[in-house]
Amino acid sequence: MAVPVAPDASADTPIARAAQAAMHARAAGTEAWPRPRSCRVLTIANQKGGVGKTTTAVNLAASLAMHGARVLVVDLDPQGNASTALDVEHRSGTPSVYNVLVEGLPLAGIVQKVQGFPQLYCAPATIDLAGAEIELVPVVARESRLARAVAEYDASLLDYIFIDCPPSLGLLTVNALVAAPEVLIPIQCEYYALEGLEQLLRTVELVKSHLNPRLVVSTILLTMFDSRTRLASQVAEEVRGHFGDLVLRSVIPRSVRVSEAPSYGQSVMTYDPGSSGALAYLEAAREMAFGNEPRPVG
Repeated sequence: MAVPVAPDASADTPIARAAQAAMHARAAGTEAWPRPRSCRVLTIANQKGGVGKTTTAVNLAASLAMHGARVLVVDLDPQGNASTALDVEHRSGTPSVYNVLVEGLPLAGIVQKVQGFPQLYCAPATIDLAGAEIELVPVVARESRLARAVAEYDASLLDYIFIDCPPSLGLLTVNALVAAPEVLIPIQCEYYALEGLEQLLRTVELVKSHLNPRLVVSTILLTMFDSRTRLASQVAEEVRGHFGDLVLRSVIPRSVRVSEAPSYGQSVMTYDPGSSGALAYLEAAREMAFGNEPRPVG
């Protein structure tokens, strides 16, 4: 669901309409949105790959930061895609989440400022993180390493922390679920959308029962929506029917611009703010900001 743009008779070509939408999006960036009473920590998880976890983390964070929020993205995926999209240093050897989890380095010691955003920060992931799950096996309370680091970080200076998970339900994702009271699940509007979702929800319940009693699924975001297919609409209806008000009204469409943006070290919010994907993420972030409080499931 895109931000509505007032019609303009002069915008009678696709290029003119795109330019007008970009101008509208940039102008909207000057508006300050409500901020939560305390820092919201959200783990963005779905063990199914390619559903838009990293894209969602980066673009929601960028949208909120553009509207006055102070946001930290914690990259917990060894591929480091969120770090790439935010253009922060994450070569092997760079102080990263690996050092926090394995060596106990304070989270404040690895956080980098994201260029172009006055209040957006990133805790990067390096390829070293790929071995963390094995190295953590003998460690006491290995599931709570990230939770301890987040608890020791001065979150009073932040409004949101987004934790971007790898596409698995391994120890890294469990650490993320223990560290956050909220889970945001991106679900693609495709045939296999709900495949594995039951397993993810079961894992959430296990973590809630044994490690993090505050944990709730607070937000569902529909991604990769293709309006040309009936299947996408059917999947969206099924998800809304099952999860109700947890599903954001905004739906993220399939967008080439969203896919291109990380290769330029940018979120789509700066790469092409007038694109359908940017406007959809802007509207999803607006919903989160104005909703302010999480709506738990179950």
